[in-house]
Amino acid sequence: TLKRMGPDGPETVATADYFAGRTVVLFGLPGAFTRTCSDRHLPGFVAQADALRAKGVDAIACLSVNDPGVMDAWAKDQKAGDKIVMLADGALNFTREAGLEVDLNDKCYGPRCKRFSALVEDGVVKSVHFEEGGFGETSAERLLEDL
Repeated sequence: TLKRMGPDGPETVATADYFAGRTVVLFGLPGAFTRTCSDRHLPGFVAQADALRAKGVDAIACLSVNDPGVMDAWAKDQKAGDKIVMLADGALNFTREAGLEVDLNDKCYGPRCKRFSALVEDGVVKSVHFEEGGFGETSAERLLEDL
């Protein structure tokens, strides 16, 4: 399970239910308000949300090892509106189960989520991209090529 901020506070999101019966773009990143995440990764998906939906994507979700309040504040700061669902994995439950954990202690971040983007259809990952230095492979534009 993950969390997202709802109108009355944090809400639980069961991944089995969230991904069932639809096409979802899921992208994960090390942390809210961090440089590449705020300057390039999340803004790219906000900018390309309409193009992704035009190609059959039902939802776009951002996953990060932060709490729901931080993810909500970051969404507001980035003007993500209803374009991106912000999923909080503060305890690393999903990140660890999916094998996405990365140790960023050298940057003073601690354990975080690897930067990735994925296309998920009815709960099945159809494509996934990871960064190997730099930024670009996990961008919204790269994921558009998979559709």
